[in-house]
Parts: sequence; C-alpha cells; structure tokens
Amino acid sequence: MPVYKYDVTMTCSGCSGAVTRVLSKLDGVKSFDVSLETQKVTVDSDKLSEQEILEKIQKTGKAAKVSA
Repeated sequence: MPVYKYDVTMTCSGCSGAVTRVLSKLDGVKSFDVSLETQKVTVDSDKLSEQEILEKIQKTGKAAKVSA
C-alpha cells in the first residue's frame, strides 16, 4: 500500500482539524496522520494517487506540497 507524505502549513488546531475532516471523508483513504507540531501529513491509500490527495488537502486553503 502506498504511503504518501506531505508538508502542510498549519498554524492552529483548526487548520489541522480542517485537514483531518477532509481526509476522514475521502473515500479510498485507509489511514492518515496529521501532525500540527511537525507540519506533516501522512496518508495511506491504495485507491487514490498522491496528486489527488494533495489537491484535496490544498482545497482546505492550506499551503501543501509533497514531502521530498
């Protein structure tokens, strides 16, 4: 199963909460971890592409990119 990692700019618990809500509603996500402390999001999905997940995260208004 692919695990995708993203750098997401989150400044408060509301920001991380928005990302959490989007990922929890996204069909095809098996599990995910949103860390406000490290500004990292990890997503485990075998149905969605790295780009599709990134676009959903960006729709929350947060600056996000694929982690190197």
